[in-house]
Amino acid sequence: MKRFIIYIALLLTTTYMACDPIENRLDIGGAISAEQLTISATPVVINGKNSNKVVLENKSPVLSSWDYGVGVTQKKTDTVLLVVTGENEIVFTGLNPDGTKVTKTLAVQVDELTYEVPMEWGYLTGGSERTWVWDDTQPAVWGNGGYMGSSKPEWWALPVADIDGQATGEGDGAKMVFSLRGASLTKVKSDGQSQTGSFSFDMTKIITLDNGSVWAKGKLTTKGVTVLCGKSPNEGNAPVYEYDILLLDDGRMVLSYPEPGVGAWGTAWFWMFRAVD
Repeated sequence: MKRFIIYIALLLTTTYMACDPIENRLDIGGAISAEQLTISATPVVINGKNSNKVVLENKSPVLSSWDYGVGVTQKKTDTVLLVVTGENEIVFTGLNPDGTKVTKTLAVQVDELTYEVPMEWGYLTGGSERTWVWDDTQPAVWGNGGYMGSSKPEWWALPVADIDGQATGEGDGAKMVFSLRGASLTKVKSDGQSQTGSFSFDMTKIITLDNGSVWAKGKLTTKGVTVLCGKSPNEGNAPVYEYDILLLDDGRMVLSYPEPGVGAWGTAWFWMFRAVD
């Protein structure tokens, strides 16, 4: 009898649970406005001055995306490095639980570059935006040569006038615009068509020769777009997105790309550009 009573009790409990509708659904919440955001971008103060290291913090119930000019982070809290003094804009985009987006721009004053940044940011973007074209002062602007041996096109070497035959619209009259905001790279063809992506540096990727001299001072990586005529002919014209930086100063840029697996004096490709002031 005791076992029978327990069985009946379990059956009634199961029946009740099955008939009871689930009303406590997950409440995803509503959207908040830009005015309701609780976010901050606070520079680290060193010796009474705002340094170029900035602490980002989001205390709002939204997902985070911070565009700090030379990069993007999606962390709720992060510390980032700015590369220019003066007023920097940091654009925050939050994703509400209902799928809508909210945007707010924060102004951050940088007094000094306390923390070292690659000078290449300034060279490439001019501190804001800078245009680069083929270095037509050189007899050849693109072609191949020896990896870790050449510093320009030496074997198959093409002048600007022949580039269109390799990449239509990317020869004479084409240009690249490197922008500090968003670390964006826009390639503009001679007919006005454009393509925009992004770029980044890794100046730890140094290539030294046996004699100790530096052949490449770092690496430039692009995403979503290549440089002008950015292809590898012996790989089926595959697009090239990583380039060794042989030279980058206030007026000239020389890039190189080795074919996979090559050693010294294996086939590498070279690009010669100049800045337009």
